Amino acid sequence: MRDPYEVLGVQRGASAAAIKSAYRKLAKKHHPDSNKDDPKAAERFSEINSANEILGDEDKRKQFDRGEIDAEGKPRFQGFPGGGGPRGRAGPGGFEYSFRGGGAGPGQGAGGFEDILNSMFGGGVRGARPGAGGGAQFEFDTGGIGLDLDVNVAMSVSLEESVKGGEKRVRLPNGKELNVKIPAGVTEGQQIRLRGQGESAQGHPPGDLLITINVAPHPFFKIEGSDLRIDLPVTLYEAVLGGKVRVPTLGNAVELSVPKNTSSGRTFRLKGKGLPKAGATGDLFVTIRIMLPDGNDAELEALMEKWRDHHPYNPRSGLG
Repeated sequence: MRDPYEVLGVQRGASAAAIKSAYRKLAKKHHPDSNKDDPKAAERFSEINSANEILGDEDKRKQFDRGEIDAEGKPRFQGFPGGGGPRGRAGPGGFEYSFRGGGAGPGQGAGGFEDILNSMFGGGVRGARPGAGGGAQFEFDTGGIGLDLDVNVAMSVSLEESVKGGEKRVRLPNGKELNVKIPAGVTEGQQIRLRGQGESAQGHPPGDLLITINVAPHPFFKIEGSDLRIDLPVTLYEAVLGGKVRVPTLGNAVELSVPKNTSSGRTFRLKGKGLPKAGATGDLFVTIRIMLPDGNDAELEALMEKWRDHHPYNPRSGLG
């Protein structure tokens, strides 16, 4: 994945508010529902959400800036204490470890290292043989060492993908890519297990691939259990005069009848328009937010001044 700062188009010193604003604009622009004719829209939308998971979280952002995690949120290898530890690679018959540094000193030949490794790995070292650059390579007999060959990765899905399911491509740490079927109704933190798709080692059955699902923040909806919430902007005249306004849902948009003289903050419940759950479906709660037009409007100001002079009222009278 690309650098999350590059994905969101912000500088490394950007404020949290700037990052949030950039994410919302990009998420709205590249949302799959708004780009149904673009086959790559879902991929871009997923990349934007993944970048926001790093930069939108203060702790993760600091870890990324310090180089402790990569662009996918995975820990980076920090090396061994002292800077000159073993370098390992999986090889036929077990694991090979090569040690960097000069030739062995008095009393520190291959046997000395072997004794140390035997004490660490319970006698699993089969012996030493010369390696390139004067080092020594030790082969480990894995028969007595339990190998964890499972691979754990995280996958970010959109709210729509978590509800409807679908197929998504995931990249493994070894560079391999797989198409993964996302079951409908998958939830945050749920794991998908792909048998035999993990690491492999001679003499051992292959491990599994464990995919942990992260449901990315939605640009409009907020999840509360099986319910959804949305702030719906309305004009001043729609709030005063009432009328029908369109409300987005996870399916098709619906019309909501706004009564006359509806105050900002009033919440309406749309039954069955939330998330699916066992035996039923959650609800969608729509909260009205009155939005004034951008810029100065002399005619509106004159109307409000006239209204203030002839129809004064104090909505804060009950606050003391």
